[in-house]
Amino acid sequence: MTSVPSLTSHVHQRLASALSATLPEAAGADPLLRRGSRADFQANGVLALAKKAKANPRELAQQLVSRIAIGDVIGDVEVSGPGFVNITVSDRAITENLAARAADTDRLGVPFADAPGTTVIDYAQPNVAKEMHVGHLRNTVIGDSVTRLLEFTGETVIRRHHIGDWGTQFGMLVQYLLEHPDGLAHKGGQAAGEEARSSLSRVYKASRALFDSDAEFKARARRRVVDLQSGDAETRAVWQRLVDESKIYFYSVFDKLDVEIREPDIVGESGYNDMLAET
Repeated sequence: MTSVPSLTSHVHQRLASALSATLPEAAGADPLLRRGSRADFQANGVLALAKKAKANPRELAQQLVSRIAIGDVIGDVEVSGPGFVNITVSDRAITENLAARAADTDRLGVPFADAPGTTVIDYAQPNVAKEMHVGHLRNTVIGDSVTRLLEFTGETVIRRHHIGDWGTQFGMLVQYLLEHPDGLAHKGGQAAGEEARSSLSRVYKASRALFDSDAEFKARARRRVVDLQSGDAETRAVWQRLVDESKIYFYSVFDKLDVEIREPDIVGESGYNDMLAET
């Protein structure tokens, strides 16, 4: 694998060299290169350096531009405004860079990190017994993308998915299922993703309606929260059914997004229940 330097690094090096030649006391200064709106890149570092050197920023920028070679990497360079430097990359540099990356079929010229470390990324955080919304999808796709990018450079990534599987609403849901044991029943056994979502939504809406309209059910549901938190076996068993049913739905969505969510990386809010007393 041959590492292919980015065009940004090429342009940055040319600017830094020209800046040192123009203003020797500024050797090593950051030209503050960023993507530009009027060209491929814009360098804003001259403004601060001119102020420090008590020089006219536009004149200093003109001197800088005169020392930048045009042709192989930089196709055009100009000064705009009070001293901004706009840089356009040459077509030749773009095609040669792309060709070099295409030649490296395994990594496209992307190097491994010099000193890879460990990064924890917390993403894909849906809520048990609830339908995922666009916020969950956005969170999942961004988290998975960042994870893949970091792992591609050699970083060790610890994935964490804190799903919402705890709280007072589970007293309501568990109590409803104890009183309506067929609430999550499916024809033919195992449910598919959409069927699981549909049954969970039905149970949630029905239990919420009962909770809001029936004072006695509300009282039973609140007592059930205490049972859940204290580890009552019957309550935990029904709660686990809700979690398992939700995962059927979650995984069906993740598969459609081409996102890998591994079971060992899922840590529910329930995982912290035993730490609450100490906390």
